[in-house]
Amino acid sequence: MSRAPRTGQWIQPFGVTRAGGPRLVCFPHAGGSASFYHPLAVKTAGAEVLAVQYPGRQERRTEKPFTDLGEMADRIHAELASPAGSPLILFGHSMGAVLAYEVARRLESDGARPLGVIVSGRRAPSVRLEETVHLRGDRALLAEVRQLSGTAAALLDDEEVVQMILPALRADYRAIETYQHRPGAGLTCPITALTGDSDPRAALDHVRAWDRHTTGGFDLRTFPGGHFYLTTQWAEVAAAIHDAITAFSAPAR
Repeated sequence: MSRAPRTGQWIQPFGVTRAGGPRLVCFPHAGGSASFYHPLAVKTAGAEVLAVQYPGRQERRTEKPFTDLGEMADRIHAELASPAGSPLILFGHSMGAVLAYEVARRLESDGARPLGVIVSGRRAPSVRLEETVHLRGDRALLAEVRQLSGTAAALLDDEEVVQMILPALRADYRAIETYQHRPGAGLTCPITALTGDSDPRAALDHVRAWDRHTTGGFDLRTFPGGHFYLTTQWAEVAAAIHDAITAFSAPAR
């Protein structure tokens, strides 16, 4: 059974509908928002692109952000769980990669297998590292964000903007840093992993470990750059996603 996402606060379409094709649901990184994926939507062929908008940012900034990744996955899964529609492909960057995986697990447990999952800039869930950024002060938290180059430096120099984004940013870091992978069934749908070749937060061996989490096939694509390699290579990333969508959609031999 395929499932079509509801639109609304959680799932935001980018206004491009491709009848009959799959839907690519994009999950932002920690501190990120749905609008991060607008450049991808413009360049992606072969799928309708939608993005998840987490509470606590942009038009949802007055809502309390989640601090538990499992609860986030439950809530997003509920939004995607309608009875019929185009097949789904889930794509997430960094924290969003783990969320995409956990939502895919929930969909498969319902008998609603996605066509595939595309993960970016994140080690496999089974690779556990101790991280405590969410416990640090505001300056240290912002320094981490600056180091990864995920937010324009000018925005982080604006005190009003910083005070607006800090609660959601800290909540997201707490959610991903306290996440623990639950043993059990992996995915049966294929996984494609994308990563920057100099990402300080996603060692290549740790990214390859995603192949332990599916019986449906695994592919790895590397790009030049660091943790946010995709922001300067949207066209190349879109091409890789298109290749993955084509592979996911091919009839089984």
